[in-house]
Amino acid sequence: MSQLLWRVRRLQTMGPREVAWRASRAGRSLLPRSGRGETTDSELLGTPEPDWDAALARFRECVGRPALLDRDRAADIARAHPAAVGQVIAAAERVACGRFSYFGHPEVTLPEPIDWHYDPLSKVGWPVVPASRINHRTADGDPKWIWELNRLQHLPWLAEAWLFTGEERFSDAAFRQLDSWIEQNPPGLGIGWRGAFEAGVRSISIAVALQGLRDSPGLTTTRFRAVVRLLAESARRCWDERSQFSSANNHLVGEMAGVATVAILLPELARAESWEKDAIRVLSAEAARQILPDGAGAEQSVGYQVFTSELLLTVAALLTLRDGRPPPELIAAVDRSADFIAALVGDRDPAPRYGDDDEGFALRLGAEPVRTVRDHLGTVAAVTRNASARRVGGTTLSGAWMNYARTEPVSGSEAVPEPGPRSFFAPDGGLVVLRAGARRLTMDVGPLGYLSLAAHGHADALAVTLSIDGEDVIGDPGTGSYYRHPDWRAAHRGTRAHATVCVDGLDQSVVGGPFLWTEHARVRVRSVDLERSVVDAEHSGYGRLSKPVVHRRWLIAPPDRGSVLVVDLIAGRGRHEVRTSWPLSPSLDVTPVGGGHLASRNGEPILQLVHAASTELIPYEVRGDARHGLGWWSYRLESREPSWLVGGCCAGEVPVAVATVLNPMDERGAWAEDLTLAVRDGSLAVRWRDGDALNRVTINCAIGTTAKNGDVVWNTLH
Repeated sequence: MSQLLWRVRRLQTMGPREVAWRASRAGRSLLPRSGRGETTDSELLGTPEPDWDAALARFRECVGRPALLDRDRAADIARAHPAAVGQVIAAAERVACGRFSYFGHPEVTLPEPIDWHYDPLSKVGWPVVPASRINHRTADGDPKWIWELNRLQHLPWLAEAWLFTGEERFSDAAFRQLDSWIEQNPPGLGIGWRGAFEAGVRSISIAVALQGLRDSPGLTTTRFRAVVRLLAESARRCWDERSQFSSANNHLVGEMAGVATVAILLPELARAESWEKDAIRVLSAEAARQILPDGAGAEQSVGYQVFTSELLLTVAALLTLRDGRPPPELIAAVDRSADFIAALVGDRDPAPRYGDDDEGFALRLGAEPVRTVRDHLGTVAAVTRNASARRVGGTTLSGAWMNYARTEPVSGSEAVPEPGPRSFFAPDGGLVVLRAGARRLTMDVGPLGYLSLAAHGHADALAVTLSIDGEDVIGDPGTGSYYRHPDWRAAHRGTRAHATVCVDGLDQSVVGGPFLWTEHARVRVRSVDLERSVVDAEHSGYGRLSKPVVHRRWLIAPPDRGSVLVVDLIAGRGRHEVRTSWPLSPSLDVTPVGGGHLASRNGEPILQLVHAASTELIPYEVRGDARHGLGWWSYRLESREPSWLVGGCCAGEVPVAVATVLNPMDERGAWAEDLTLAVRDGSLAVRWRDGDALNRVTINCAIGTTAKNGDVVWNTLH
């Protein structure tokens, strides 16, 4: 995509105030710098005669600031968690030798001194020029990999290894790498300064690691001064260049968390008090915006919800360690999020995969390559004592460190949670969870994403997922790629890859760029009946067609029945192609059977899918199709593996209806067959047999919103 086309599409997502603000900022960036150059030490510390020796002494003694990484605590943690400590020491060994691995990429070894501008996977050296002149969207290299390296999130591992072992080789490696980074990356030059967000996230790791290294002989006054100057400049840029308007998503939270961390850990800075006050004010407001009232993440991505929550949690933990008074807005948001995620995963269900996930860490204190939602919940429980998080969270080294920042519980957060997982509807986030025994169904009835960009949302309105016995059966295909494989990016966020309906081969929403949607499908929830497990919702994403249609879906999953019925109605004008998709876990094999498919795992039948429509329907199956990007499953960013995508395809004059029976092959399951669907005078009639039972489901689609779904009747005759 050309830069001009991207800019035109990006402008379409902005309001007049944002356009004016961005024009003003762009204009200022073109003007020659005037006035003073670098901030002097006197200005930095707010004293006419700055004494860096005294400042370092106060830093070593933690005067006026909290301590997260601490030698006495390290000894206690090593006794309580020897395996996790061994893993982080091993991770520190690797990065001390220049061995790094990110996402699904293979490990690379970077020679000393590390070239922080070189991507060995792409074999691209990023230019050391003003960051504003680097166009990361059209460059040959992968900015995501080089950004990950330049976040320096491995430095806390080296600091921890120093505390756990007392071996100076770890502290020496940390200082050697930090020295070279400062030397190669003057403020504002290079890809590492491309955007305030990177500076913010990097600042958290540098500041926390520096504190863990405070008793190292290698922390000289000269070195301390250089690092403090770097952190102060990073905080200034994060505040002055913070994300606003349509860009104010997790990036704004990361920037403000960086400002707050620097201000809290370096109170000698002249601007520390105002930075902390301003950053906490913004974080408190964003906590309410980005963690919705029902606990769902506003970005429609569990991965980014966890990341945002941990940024808030890190700041709250530092404030608790300092004075025991974290902002209640931050703790409430973290607890709200934890309650939602815990209800979603229950005791054994797999983590949800909707939306993007770039495996982002706020602060890496454990050696785990990926932060699971249960790891996250365990860390939350350590700080807030949230009961839901305690019940389903895991034990990690991050949680062990954060346990020293225990807060006073928010009213009710420590109460014993309801026993066992349950069905629920999160109306703000737009997610329905239906449970029956070992079966968990979800249906996406939420917005595309957050703000006008919806940067990390996928075109998956009304998508359904199914897990059985704690294993994914029908799920989200994952993120795929950000920059390295544009074709993966397009396919994995597109409609056809998700468990919903695609009309005329088009996405429900209109793509404007890799992290930009210019037209959003809007979902209307007609009714949700948790008692009967019936969901009725529709979206208007295809209203933009020359012959517009609306996609309406019913998910019908009575708790006392083994089968699940999904009915899709495409209504409006004209003739259209209608295609259902059901992405299956890569652990499953697929066999076409009469009218549908049988999914099995290791030879054991798991799920039967039967398809029918009001017009002729042709079942299809695809696996590992590189040309169209279909039939793939991405567990980690920048990696994927073949998996089956099955469904049915038909075409005709609307209204067109499609029925899919999802028949788990458990002890209750009987073979489903003879599925038929008819459209009659404002109603849909579905029939099929399983064993000796005849199922008849009638849907009165002419009825408006009903609280109890009286328009859906399921009768079974034996």
